[in-house]
Amino acid sequence: MRPSPLRGDAGQVGGIEALSFGLLIFVIGTLLIANAWAVVDAKFATDAAAREATRTFVESNDPATATAAAIAAGKAVIEGHGRDPHRAVIAPVGPAQLQRCAPIAFAAVYEVPALSLPFIGGYGKAPFRVRSTHRERVDPFRSGLTGDAEDCL
Repeated sequence: MRPSPLRGDAGQVGGIEALSFGLLIFVIGTLLIANAWAVVDAKFATDAAAREATRTFVESNDPATATAAAIAAGKAVIEGHGRDPHRAVIAPVGPAQLQRCAPIAFAAVYEVPALSLPFIGGYGKAPFRVRSTHRERVDPFRSGLTGDAEDCL
């Protein structure tokens, strides 16, 4: 007599449903890592933008256009890093006066979208704000500015 083909578990595949769950976890983990890298990359961009804005202001010759030139330089750096300059806010921290030994600080803030995908872009409201600040002093021995270098001490 031949055994019934329905008896026993020989040849049965169990756990096939776990493959779809594992794939789902893999996709979510990949998106999480990509978004974490987008925040780190935005921090690099804001650091460079704040530094360049401050340097441009400090090295400017015209006090009337120094702030506008610094903001434009910072936004150019953001764009150079492959980021959208419209999402960036670059502004002086405190009073920005082009005088000898004046402390100058610029901040760059960039809003990272909720979901950043390479080659596609970002989607969703921006829950992450990345902020960087850079400070410098105007050179006390710089020509073209009012005041004396001795006043800086």
